[in-house]
Amino acid sequence: MPTSQVEAFYEREAPGRFLPTAYTRGPWDADSQHAGPPAALLGLAVEQRPDGRPEMRVARLTYEIMRPVPIRPLTVTTRVLRSGRSVELVEVGLTPDGGEEVMRATVLLMKTAQDAVPEVTPGRQVPGPGTGDLKPFFPVPWDQGYHTAMEVRFTAGSFLEPGPATAWMRMRVPLVAGEEITPLSRVLTAADSGNGVSTELDYHRYVFINTDLTVSLHRHPEGEWVCLDARSMVDGAGIGLAESALHDEKGPLGRSTQTLYVAARG
Repeated sequence: MPTSQVEAFYEREAPGRFLPTAYTRGPWDADSQHAGPPAALLGLAVEQRPDGRPEMRVARLTYEIMRPVPIRPLTVTTRVLRSGRSVELVEVGLTPDGGEEVMRATVLLMKTAQDAVPEVTPGRQVPGPGTGDLKPFFPVPWDQGYHTAMEVRFTAGSFLEPGPATAWMRMRVPLVAGEEITPLSRVLTAADSGNGVSTELDYHRYVFINTDLTVSLHRHPEGEWVCLDARSMVDGAGIGLAESALHDEKGPLGRSTQTLYVAARG
C-alpha cells in the first residue's frame, strides 16, 4: 500500500529500491501510477550512477511503457550499453515486487564542456507561468494523486478543453523524500502529461494511452517550472501522437513525444 503520509512521490528504502506514495497515483486507475514520477525515477537513477562521469549530460531518454506501473515497491536496475569518449548509452529498468519489468528507458548521454561552442537558442517563446491561470483538473475519483502533487498553470487551453494547450507545471512535493529535486527530474515528472494537456477527444468516450515517451533536451533545465506547449494528432485507425515543446523560464529546452493507443471506451 502507498505511504500517503509521506510528502513525496517516493521513499528510498534501500539503494535501487523505492516505495511509492499515493502522490504517484494516476487519474484512471487507483492501483496504477501516472507515468511521470516513474519516468523521473529512472532518470534519477542514471544521474546518480556511482560510475557516472560528471562531464556527461543526459541528451535523450526513450521510455518503453510495457504495462501500467503499479503502486507497489519498485526496484531500479541500471546497466551501461556503451561507454565512449563522447557518448554513453545507459539502459535502466523498473520492476515491481512480484512482477515483471513494467518500464524501461534507454538514455543517451553526451560529453559537455563549458563554452565549447557558440550557443544558438531562441529566447522565451511562450508566456511565463506568472501569466497562467489555475484551471480545474478533469474529475478524479480520489483525493490524493499526481493531480494534487503538481501545480499546473495554463496560458492557453485547459484540461477540459479539446485541442492544443500550453501548461506550466511545478512539483509540489519532492521526487524522493528527503532529497533535493534535480532539474532533470522536474522535466521528466511533467513531460508525460502532454497527451492529457492537449487531448483532442472526449475522455468520457475514448482512451488515449501513451505506450512510450521520448524526451530530447538540447539544454540543461533551470528553475522550478516546466512548460509543455502541447498538441495531439489522431488517425482514424486508432494511432495518435502527442508532441510537446518543452520550456523553462529561460526559454526552449527540448521536446517530448508520446505514441498513443486510441480507442472507444468499453
